[in-house]
Amino acid sequence: MKVFKDRVAVITGGASGFGREFAIIGARLGMKLVLADVQQDALDKTKAELEAQGAQVLAMRCDVRHAEEVQALADAAMEKFGAVHLVFNNAGVGSGGLIWENTQADWDWVIGVNLWGVIHGVRIFTNLMLECAKKDPQFEGHIVNTASMAGLLNAPTMGVYNVSKHAVVSLSESLYQDLKLVEAPIGASVLCPYFVPTGISQSHRNRPEDVPGSAPTASQRAAQAMSDKAVNSGKVTAEEVAENTFKAIADEQFYIFSHPGALGNVQERMEDIVLQRNPGDPYKAAPHIRDMLRAKLKA
Repeated sequence: MKVFKDRVAVITGGASGFGREFAIIGARLGMKLVLADVQQDALDKTKAELEAQGAQVLAMRCDVRHAEEVQALADAAMEKFGAVHLVFNNAGVGSGGLIWENTQADWDWVIGVNLWGVIHGVRIFTNLMLECAKKDPQFEGHIVNTASMAGLLNAPTMGVYNVSKHAVVSLSESLYQDLKLVEAPIGASVLCPYFVPTGISQSHRNRPEDVPGSAPTASQRAAQAMSDKAVNSGKVTAEEVAENTFKAIADEQFYIFSHPGALGNVQERMEDIVLQRNPGDPYKAAPHIRDMLRAKLKA
């Protein structure tokens, strides 16, 4: 996808973090924007800011766990703008702790947003975009699914999140191959950020009423503290990641990384698999972090 001006971009999780930065860049490029989020106040604020800059914006509250709400988003986008060219399946939440201590509600929420949200987005918007392409010989489209470096690694006390993001990487690679097979005028990318200050570590602020919480365990408290510290101390900004993502779209680049230097850890994991070694120590280079985490679990 080379042309962005006057094209239509749909962004889930569009009111904050990466989604908001995607919207800001899209507006600067002259795109028409469809923003979806569950946080109404942040959604309203982002919409107002973008419209003040002259952008055309449709903003809808949308819980991506629910297929009917994603379908309603797609229907509204078509009714207002008549086409969809660029889709960011970006909404995401985080949850931590020892994997056996996560409740079914934790699993339902994280898998519902991080995985089912992308599944609904891919299923609904790919079909819609293919229909748009039939009507427009010049159609160019692209789909970006937000995964994580956690979709390529498996750090302790992040099990639910890891599972959801590994599935998004697999879904995205499958989407890429299927689009190539049918020679569709639609590209695909997977975004795998590492620790970037976006608010992901405070996902519980948007935990819905139908997903009851429970008193956090020691491992969940420790995971929350470590996540807060790692995310908030990140040096790469969400704006920089968004800029690199738009460049990757134009360059037809599939894998997008915020921290390419972390790929050495991914390579070690792949070598463990190929050489049939047991999984390596994720804290080999920083054993003090493992020791600190263990101490918190025993406290």
